[in-house]
Amino acid sequence: MNSVDIPRYIVIEGPIGVGKTSLAKRLAEDFGGELLLEDAEENPFLERFYRNPRHAALPTQLFFLFQRARQMQELRQSDMFSPVRIGDFLLEKDRLFAQLTLDDDELGLYEQIYNNLTLDAPKPDLVIYLQAPVEVLLDRVKKRGRNFERFIETNYLERIVEAYTRFFYYYSDTPLLIVNATDIDLVDKVQDYDLLVEQLRKVRTGRHYFNPGSFDL
Repeated sequence: MNSVDIPRYIVIEGPIGVGKTSLAKRLAEDFGGELLLEDAEENPFLERFYRNPRHAALPTQLFFLFQRARQMQELRQSDMFSPVRIGDFLLEKDRLFAQLTLDDDELGLYEQIYNNLTLDAPKPDLVIYLQAPVEVLLDRVKKRGRNFERFIETNYLERIVEAYTRFFYYYSDTPLLIVNATDIDLVDKVQDYDLLVEQLRKVRTGRHYFNPGSFDL
């Protein structure tokens, strides 16, 4: 596909199980883009966190913070003439999860570390925010069968969905495309995917919504 008329740096965000990474990989494959992916399986504390959030929240969060900071540094230093870059996380999500999972003392320590890191993350040209209800997310998490995710609780996922909703309600840093991903398949259904690509070609400023059959762009 022709990558000339799509944003140069696209980030896909949303709660666990909504399909961020799958969509990022398909877009990168179709447009010859460079992938920048969050690697949850690399985090040795994550399964312990899902088993017992209270005891493993801080090391889990710090691991992700250092991982994301390293990736942002590599992105800054990489070839900025790459046609397209596709990521499956915003750096801002790190604080979102920290505020959700850490107690006050841990959050204070996290903030000290965060503020002492050099985090000069480039702004995306477009953020795609995928939304879906908790029951849909739980079903998708179960189907993909990751061993470390089998301990995810409904209450935790509900809090994540609420946090994302609040975050993007106020978000205005970049152009934003909000996608209702409840009843669409952006990986295996060609029509759904092609409609989405058609919309992201058009978004250059502001906030837009994509819901096949009833979208306003």
